[in-house]
Amino acid sequence: MRLQILCVGRLKAGPERQLFARYSERIAPAGRSLGFGPLEVREIAESGARRPDDRKIDEALRIAALLPEGSALWALDEKGASLTSEDFSRDIAKVRDAGTPALAFAIGGADGLDESIRQRADRMIAFGALTLPHQLVRVVLIEQIYRATTILSGHPYHRA
Repeated sequence: MRLQILCVGRLKAGPERQLFARYSERIAPAGRSLGFGPLEVREIAESGARRPDDRKIDEALRIAALLPEGSALWALDEKGASLTSEDFSRDIAKVRDAGTPALAFAIGGADGLDESIRQRADRMIAFGALTLPHQLVRVVLIEQIYRATTILSGHPYHRA
């Protein structure tokens, strides 16, 4: 099953980019043996629209255009469910085991995700009640995807 991260905005040079790269590299070998991969990251330019609602609609259209056919979509949203790492890994495995060709994760821009993406999402998840910068959300997401591969493969990285 392909894994795809669709994110509005660019990940700038710095420690967040380095961490993201580190976990991305770790996912490939572990994920392959579990039927995950390749991991694809698609950055979507922030909309130049003046109104926040118009920006969200514009960004949502570009997110939707990048979704592979038949894919599952998990939207990262402050109103989403908080999961444990074990739940996250188990649920990714369920998507894979259902024969879904791809699982896409959507991270919105500064204004968040448009309602059309929330409605299209198979799942909405949150990394707690805190508001996090988008660069950190990406790092937390990629680390949790890596952690999921270690949990599913029985690797000792995850110690509950």
